[in-house]
Amino acid sequence: MLALCVACVGPTDRTFVTGRILPRQIRFVTLREATPGEEGGQRSACIHVRLTRANTSESVLCRFGVETPLRTHEGVISLPLAQRIAAERINEAAQAVFGSATIDSPLGMLCELMKAQLRRTFEASLAGARFRAQCDERAPPVLFGNLTF
Repeated sequence: MLALCVACVGPTDRTFVTGRILPRQIRFVTLREATPGEEGGQRSACIHVRLTRANTSESVLCRFGVETPLRTHEGVISLPLAQRIAAERINEAAQAVFGSATIDSPLGMLCELMKAQLRRTFEASLAGARFRAQCDERAPPVLFGNLTF
């Protein structure tokens, strides 16, 4: 488990983002092998981020999945590349959403905003990449957080 604070309250009730998800922490599993020399194949990772409000202990588990192909028209997508793309997009989505949150922002809404941001950016990052609101059952969940603010 990664301990970081994505949305911490500062002295002016503004939130700020610290910490980062590292690429090696994204655990992809291969769901379908690629046919040699052809586009395709599929790998999936399941991400769980616990959001907790420090002053009330209110908590929400923000869950989603990400998938990448094993090979595109540009060639093989290595596991380290898939991990890097996923980690970068998750970190960017968290920064964008939690950086503008307040201590009064509803946790469920913040989760949905982060997922919407991630869907846009992740799918645009790599041909065949997909954001999933539900994790594939074959991908073990990786818990990140407690993300407390």
